[in-house]
Amino acid sequence: MKLKDGFKLHQIDDEYVVLAEGIDNIDFSKMISLNESAAYLWRNLQGKNITEQLVTDLLLSEYEVSKDLALQDAKSFLQTLNDAGVLDM
Repeated sequence: MKLKDGFKLHQIDDEYVVLAEGIDNIDFSKMISLNESAAYLWRNLQGKNITEQLVTDLLLSEYEVSKDLALQDAKSFLQTLNDAGVLDM
């Protein structure tokens, strides 16, 4: 799976949001708020084939967390992106 084209990460002060680009963004329900670690993942997943293992590895390389916690967070992050409709399966 990959991140869908047409969505871009923006930083506003210390907040991160993903917005649909172009005319389709008139509807702000396509705005996704991310915390710093989710923004880190978004930046590092651009253009890549996304797997749970890749997200887990990114979390383990950046944060001092257990493998189990990283896997749990990876699953949650991917579910959130899927629910928001920003993943191409």
